[in-house]
Amino acid sequence: MRPLLFALLTTAAFAQTEADFISNPRQLTFEGRRAGEGYFNADGTKMIFQSEREEGNPFYQIYLMDLETGDQERISPGMGKTTCAWIHPDGKRVLFASTHTDANSKKLQEAEYEERKNAKVRKYSWDYDEHYEIWEYTLADKKLKNLTHTRGYDAEGGWSPDGKKMVFASNRQAYETKLSKEDEERLKIDKQYFMEIYTADADGSNVKRLTHVPGYDGGPFFSADGQRICWRRFTPKGDVAEIWSMNADGSDPKPLTKLGAMSWAPYFHPSGEYVVFTTNLNGFANFELYLVDAAGKHDPVRVTSTDGFDGLPVFSPDGKKLSWTSGRASGGQSQIFIADWDHDHARVALALGQEVKIVKEVKTPDFEQTAADIRDADIKQHVTYLASDELGGRLTGTEGEKLATQYFADVAKQIGLAPFGDDETYFDNFDFTAGVALGEGNTLTYLDQSLTADQDWKPLSFSQNGEVKAAKIVFAGYGIETPESASIETYSSYAHLDVKDKWVLVFRYLPEGITQERRNELSRYSSLRYKALTARQKGARGLIVVSGPNSKVVQQLAPMTFDASLASSGIAAISVTDAVGNKLLGGKTLKELQDKLDTGDLMGGIDCKGTLSANIVIQQEKKKGRNVLAVLPYGQQPDPHVAPLIVGAHIDHLGSSGGSNSRAKGDEVDKIHHGADDNASGVGGVLEIAQWLADLKKQGKLTLKRDIIFAAWSGEELGLLGSNHFVEAYAKMIKGDANAKLTGMFAACLNMDMIGRFQKALVLQGLGSSSLWAKEIEKRNAPIGLPITTQTDAHLPTDSTAFYLKGIPTLNAFTGSHSDYHMPSDTAEKIDYPNAAKITKLMGLIARGIATADAAPDYIAMEAPKNSGVRTGLRAYLGTIPDYAQGDTKGVKLSGVSPIGPAAKAGVKAGDIIIKLGGKDIANIYDYTYVMGDLKIGKETTITVQREGKSVELKITPGSRD
Repeated sequence: MRPLLFALLTTAAFAQTEADFISNPRQLTFEGRRAGEGYFNADGTKMIFQSEREEGNPFYQIYLMDLETGDQERISPGMGKTTCAWIHPDGKRVLFASTHTDANSKKLQEAEYEERKNAKVRKYSWDYDEHYEIWEYTLADKKLKNLTHTRGYDAEGGWSPDGKKMVFASNRQAYETKLSKEDEERLKIDKQYFMEIYTADADGSNVKRLTHVPGYDGGPFFSADGQRICWRRFTPKGDVAEIWSMNADGSDPKPLTKLGAMSWAPYFHPSGEYVVFTTNLNGFANFELYLVDAAGKHDPVRVTSTDGFDGLPVFSPDGKKLSWTSGRASGGQSQIFIADWDHDHARVALALGQEVKIVKEVKTPDFEQTAADIRDADIKQHVTYLASDELGGRLTGTEGEKLATQYFADVAKQIGLAPFGDDETYFDNFDFTAGVALGEGNTLTYLDQSLTADQDWKPLSFSQNGEVKAAKIVFAGYGIETPESASIETYSSYAHLDVKDKWVLVFRYLPEGITQERRNELSRYSSLRYKALTARQKGARGLIVVSGPNSKVVQQLAPMTFDASLASSGIAAISVTDAVGNKLLGGKTLKELQDKLDTGDLMGGIDCKGTLSANIVIQQEKKKGRNVLAVLPYGQQPDPHVAPLIVGAHIDHLGSSGGSNSRAKGDEVDKIHHGADDNASGVGGVLEIAQWLADLKKQGKLTLKRDIIFAAWSGEELGLLGSNHFVEAYAKMIKGDANAKLTGMFAACLNMDMIGRFQKALVLQGLGSSSLWAKEIEKRNAPIGLPITTQTDAHLPTDSTAFYLKGIPTLNAFTGSHSDYHMPSDTAEKIDYPNAAKITKLMGLIARGIATADAAPDYIAMEAPKNSGVRTGLRAYLGTIPDYAQGDTKGVKLSGVSPIGPAAKAGVKAGDIIIKLGGKDIANIYDYTYVMGDLKIGKETTITVQREGKSVELKITPGSRD
């Protein structure tokens, strides 16, 4: 097989060149005899590497390089041998392997120098010195800590992407166990034979051996999502090595290559789609870089072909750069190189971009396989279906959401629950705005010349719609103005510039050349929203944003990103290309103006030539979402006269492309976000409680005193859309006012949001919303025995808040965030089903207790935490709770106010729409936030709200968050 495989590989290699994969290669290190093994930090701004450059020591030492400044510092002690360094994700510490505590270190260094002096330099080899230990070095205090403390070669280590685990290679077991005489002799001459892969906690504790195969296993690295480990595995003879991959717990080991050559130094691309590695497939001493897909299904593809050694490749965290060790430098000594990486070509070369997506028939689980009792197997069945690829991430308004909500309704019907939705169905439908797009009729005219929408220009998503009559244009630098009240050096792009009834042309970002400290000071005033606010307050007719050549953007036109507030900025706002920007200037160039401004210096405004007119049409995309509502009545039929209990969880997630809420990077953003923990786990829990209680009632073992409504909320990820719709519609129906309180209309709301990744304790949130909760938790957890942490506050980023703000006591179950949160990797197989079942049983017992009690839990009003959901640095506090799902309402609609906050004292109420604050117009939540930053703590000002169609001006005295 091997000759045929070799022929296939070399044929593929001739079809493409090194330049197809990498561009702009450059040498990164120059100093010393050689350097290698360079690894990036989490944001790609630093690199840790090893180099032979230390005077008095011929062996590698570890150095940290700042890729933005070029600054370097030695990390290792300078004594002994070191290798294999890694930077912790928090950026505060590094690890590396070192022998510096070996008493013979100095003698070994002198002996090496002596050998080199006598021209007896050995070919590159590794001696697996038993004195190697893995050390942690803290950058702040420069202290070293031994993480391994074990005889044997401990090295080749790195931390997991979340920083909680460490993977490394070691032959420690050869020193810890009784060896056969044969193996004792082997250890003297072949230490690498005993190398295995281990993991441990980040501090070196809880060591676990993952491999148990004769021959060298080493060079392990985690994938970017922390789920897989790639490594090299040698045959027992040590003459052939292949690339392997396994789960982070050691399960599912599988070979990715079968080349019959020396293949080593694998490293995952951040996308997780493929691995880059080193091999001598093309000749014993000819090491080149190759790629193989992460599943090992396709033939490896050659990357490099330049003369000299090429090995030890790594990708930057964003996947756009490749760094590797190469002998292509002058003199042939190995140094570190870096180049731009073409991910798209790599995918095509590996045939990843040519795979046909198979559309599977969507099959729902068999309800008959579930039991009435709360079981982990049943929760798994629910979660596995809801988090499957077929449901596409369950984004509100998509087919995936329809499938998920239909599933919940079908199960509810089979359980025996009655429908509680619209028109005697299980569904509670609501409309929402899903995004923005260019409408028909967008025009922009300059000097009688028409410019093309989406090519020369584009409206910003928050632009005011409508016709803008021809007006003159002025250039105002970066469009930034700091208020006089700000305790920083003043910056004004508008000094001595008259912009009234004119278009204002500004650069898109911040001055490029200012210090980081200055960037931090000005960043608050540099967003496009704030620039629009500033221009509007100065009387401008419109805002024109241009990126400028120094910004080096990929797309010159600012994207029409989805804006949750969907509120107009109250001014026409557009983005233009650099070519159009230069045309508008009519003499000066963007380059010369940006060069001057990027130093941080100010300059006067410029009157541009000609006039500009526009017609702006931004179309809002409307969609429908739906909650699912099912009721277990205490009698034969639901009874609205007795306050029911709500047990709910949100069923939606981020969809097949995570959008702005995704934590994924690069191509990962466009993958299905499965949402197994968030929140298929909570939905599975609700269904299990419903089935358990319905069965108890059917058997006559449960005497309910009130109805229980089981709910699957949608639109939670977009801003609690579904739950807010429900409570507002209910308040409107019962009390004639969508903003009315519902205290006494519902007994309580129990919510489960992310209950599938139990860590150290279950978190129960909202304890302060009722005096009953502490007693109830104590009673119901006695038979369960879960470790519990409680949190008083009920103002939470989940659906229970919609109920609490209406005067209903709430309790939310949560197992904590994790590295897969809002990532495609939040998948069903990672759920801790046994503990999810325990949590479900606890919440079921609490539900049973409330539903069988004569009296409902009392409601306690609490003030919202002063630092909840606010922009860093905002000190003024009013105690308002904005309705982030207000849609295109002009102003800021309030879903509530903290009962003892400044707003409540001023007479501001839930349902009010703030239209002015401190004398400044408020068009949207962004205006409100920015104006809040200018308020003086303790100094009375005015707030104007729209209430029942009338403007009401009130006096308010801001408090302090601190």
